[in-house]
Amino acid sequence: MKIKSVRIGSITINGKDPFVLIAGPCVIESAEATLYHAAAIKKICAKAGVQFIFKSSFDKANRTSLSSFRGPGLKQGLAILAQVKKELKVPVVSDVHCVEQVKEAAKVLDLIQIPAFLCRQTDLLVAVAKTGKPINIKKGQFLAPWDMKPAIEKIESTGNRNIIITERGVSFGYNNLVSDLRSLSFMRQFGYPVIFDATHSVQLPGGQGKASGGQREFVSGLSRAALAFGCDGLFVEVHRSPDEALSDGPNSISLKELESLLMIACDIDAAIRKFKLR
Repeated sequence: MKIKSVRIGSITINGKDPFVLIAGPCVIESAEATLYHAAAIKKICAKAGVQFIFKSSFDKANRTSLSSFRGPGLKQGLAILAQVKKELKVPVVSDVHCVEQVKEAAKVLDLIQIPAFLCRQTDLLVAVAKTGKPINIKKGQFLAPWDMKPAIEKIESTGNRNIIITERGVSFGYNNLVSDLRSLSFMRQFGYPVIFDATHSVQLPGGQGKASGGQREFVSGLSRAALAFGCDGLFVEVHRSPDEALSDGPNSISLKELESLLMIACDIDAAIRKFKLR
């Protein structure tokens, strides 16, 4: 299967080159924390030889509880991400939740992300596509992998072919997600790069009552399995102190864990490309 080449800032994802990492804290907690994490992850990726796109959300509009921390909002959050781009020279990605956010987000973001819950929202998909920016569509927890084709077609209808698709697990009963790695192959047949979201895949939605739980101990194993199966990149939420993270701490990994994960991941990815299994 020939995979379309997607350019994101200085990075190209094309289905042939080594995998790409999309990583960062779930939510922008402060300018200091954001710059710290971006710099630390960039250093780890440089050591491992991995291309890196920094991710953090300016607004977590889908938190379980009304009282949960959502982030600094559109204006301040984009200003912080712009600072990351300027100072660290890395591409940045964040989510948009409504059409009204798209225009301003497109001025800063190198990659615009459609949250899993909103992957069928036609007006949002079309508005983002019309910016011409690369788009990361996260597959809804409620969808089969082949059901992502109509979402892709909505974006393609504008002429935009800068698309990547992210698998983040599927709902399996109450408060639980499972990862079916066959979905990576199914969605890759659409001709676009496919990313595996290793940390949201171990999330336990609403598992703590007014917050989601998570099983971060499975992140590394699932990452290894996804790369062996043939994905084009990993999406990982990383925090210097996951237990103190203001969003998605239970399914985030530490900087040290990321470093260990990438060491193994690079060897697996190289073997897969050597034998042309991706």
